[in-house]
Formats: sequence, structure tokens, C-alpha cells
Amino acid sequence: MNIIIKKKYLLYKDYKFKCSIGKSGVKSLKKEGDLATPKGLYKLGQLYYRKDRIKSIKSKIKKKVIKRNMGWCDDINSKKYNKEIIFPYKYRAEKLYRNDNIYDILINIRYNQYRVVKGKGSAIFLHITKKKYTPTKGCVAILKKDFLKLISLINKKTKIYIN
Repeated sequence: MNIIIKKKYLLYKDYKFKCSIGKSGVKSLKKEGDLATPKGLYKLGQLYYRKDRIKSIKSKIKKKVIKRNMGWCDDINSKKYNKEIIFPYKYRAEKLYRNDNIYDILINIRYNQYRVVKGKGSAIFLHITKKKYTPTKGCVAILKKDFLKLISLINKKTKIYIN
């Protein structure tokens, strides 16, 4: 069973959660920095979480604790474009250890990762939304309580279909 993103909702089994998507909507031809969520069917990668903010996680997918020096490269000039990195880092990268809580828990959506195409887009995550469901930079975001429910249901075979 796949997670389905349709308009402003995340659907999985009998659950329907409101969600945020990219400010530019869903696009088939995504580019780095276009603020769009990539259309298509994708595998889910690891679940990352802040151990200081999320005490226990019930999940059947691989987990990794977010440390202060962790980031995700979004610089097309780097060999590690669209991959997890460790700071200090000489290229541009997004911090995973943030103060604003949206990355307290996240799942890497495996977009542009099997044969990475520089400039096609990076750091597409399922993460926690801001309270008013403000648009993302291309990710999919849901409430923390919905996220915790969802991860208790999915497994390593679950995929996400963004439509």
C-alpha cells in the first residue's frame, strides 16, 4: 500500500491527513530551487529524528538520530549533491538539526537519488508542517501527531505517490 499525496492531503489506508506541499505546487519537471514538489512514485529512505525531542518511535523503517553536525547537500557543485553530509562542509547544505521543529522527525523521499542528476532537485522530505500548513520548498509536511501515527503503520516496502 502506497502513501498518496493528492492536492493538500496525505492518504494512507483509512487515514486522511491534511498536508503542505511545495509553494509552486506539484511538477513533473522539477528543478533545484523551484519550490515544487516532484510528481511521481518514490521509495522512502531512512527516518531521521531528534532524540532530544522525540522520545520513542514505533516504526518498521530504518531510523537514524539527527546530530548537530548533520546536513543535506543542495549544492550542484558538490560530489555529494542530494546526499547526507557532515558539517563543517565547504558546499551549500541544509541543516537537519534545526530550531524550528520541522525536522524533529523526517523521512527522506528517494527523489533524484538512484542516478543523481545535478540541478534536478534535492532534499525532498516528508517532515513536520508549521502550524498553519504554510507551503514548503518542495517537501511534503504533516502535523507531528499525524506523522507519529503514519510511521507506526508504514514499512520499508511503503512508497509515496505524489500526484
